[in-house]
Amino acid sequence: MRTTFLPVAITLFSLPLLAPAVLAQANDATNTNPGGSKVRIVRLSQVKGAVEIDRSSGRGFEPAIANLPVIEQNQIRTGVGVAEIEFEDNSSLRLAPNSMVEFPSLERDATGATVSSVHVVSGTAYISLLKPQNSKAPSNQFQLIFGARKLNLDPATHVRLELQGTKAKLAVFDGAVHVADANGQTVVIPKKKTASFEVFDQGEPVVAKDVESTPFDSWDHSAASYHSNVGAFSAFNSPYAYGLSDMSYYGSFMNAGGCGSMWRPYFASAAWDPYANGSWAWYQGAGYSWVSPYPWAWTPYHSGSWAYCNNVGWGWMPDGGWYGINNVAALSPAQTLMGRTPISSPHAPPHPPLPRGASVIAVNAKPIASSEIASPTSFVFRKDSAGLGVPRGTLGHLGKFSNESISHGVATTHIYTSVPTTGRTENRMTMSESMATTVHRGSPPPTASPTMNSYSPSFGGNSGMGGGGAGNTRVSAPSAPSAPSSGSGVRR
Repeated sequence: MRTTFLPVAITLFSLPLLAPAVLAQANDATNTNPGGSKVRIVRLSQVKGAVEIDRSSGRGFEPAIANLPVIEQNQIRTGVGVAEIEFEDNSSLRLAPNSMVEFPSLERDATGATVSSVHVVSGTAYISLLKPQNSKAPSNQFQLIFGARKLNLDPATHVRLELQGTKAKLAVFDGAVHVADANGQTVVIPKKKTASFEVFDQGEPVVAKDVESTPFDSWDHSAASYHSNVGAFSAFNSPYAYGLSDMSYYGSFMNAGGCGSMWRPYFASAAWDPYANGSWAWYQGAGYSWVSPYPWAWTPYHSGSWAYCNNVGWGWMPDGGWYGINNVAALSPAQTLMGRTPISSPHAPPHPPLPRGASVIAVNAKPIASSEIASPTSFVFRKDSAGLGVPRGTLGHLGKFSNESISHGVATTHIYTSVPTTGRTENRMTMSESMATTVHRGSPPPTASPTMNSYSPSFGGNSGMGGGGAGNTRVSAPSAPSAPSSGSGVRR
């Protein structure tokens, strides 16, 4: 069968992917934006380690999983863990360990532009805002709140905010930040400068000449660069670009014979099913939302439809509207093209959860496979893992490994790990700092820093982030239930 790879941007946005009518997601009775709407969600795109979310359901903080929709008034906090929130235009917010953020406002104004306010309660947050590629598109608004301070950030701004008691430091990596003091005077914090604030007064900040590095800066910059690669997709006039970086990295479009063009994840055979594993998450006033564990699993579960093509398997087609939080409509009925449907779509629970019952209900129709780190120097890709456990954006093109894993059950590659720079003289990093560890394919460059002795954490949960190990530092992705028995795989 001939396979044709199509540009993701053109394939997605040249079709009526996002209909104007968006299904209700939450109560819209208190809209403070005349002519606008609060019917809006953002994506919890990355979860690694200890991360919790309060989804405004009256249950307080609960363990977080990747791909949960985040709505207005939700709160997210990290312990020994990190998290990322992705906005519709591919802008992003990242939380370092021991941090907390809430979302006082997530709206869309009458022009279609987003209006977001983010309140950093404690810890360290990184914000990377993209510049619209379409000059005619309405400009999104983003307000950063900490203490009594409210800063309006412009597009193409990238900052780091650190809170320590009543003091805050704002490092500007890109763009410029304008701050109004108590006298109405504007102070400009330019690129590559740091401003120190007293968070509960409106005094003028003290601006330093440079930006001091922290152990999580490289993690942040890598993630921001990953998202900026699809910034040009906004030129196709869609306000919903989030999730496309992951779709481009973890899969591709193909011409599936008489079934037409469809997107399929890598490491997925014809036996893989997109609804065999996932969770139902309850949202007060909106009902249950299907949450898939795969790192790319946002756009394909909130828009378009899945179809089964004989001898190919399940693929996603970007047709229909945007389902938002009420994505049950995307699950039923399941389409069958030139073959039979191997498994029925899951059905949402018929009743809301009991007051003391679970608000996130796992669905596991079959054991779930996951790729993983096999040793400090090797990574194993597993058949039907569909990208689960594969680190985001650091292992190069995944197509060949996908083909090898489907043919042999597994495929293996050499890896090395980049550890964060702590700035301390001792050759050691903390458990929290190890969350910034990243895994790469191949051998370390000659200029790499020496191996650091540290902890050996294993990160469970459906993070989709994976991890890496080098020397005495090992960060493991979730393990598969059992190793495939269909061959030893191919090592590169």
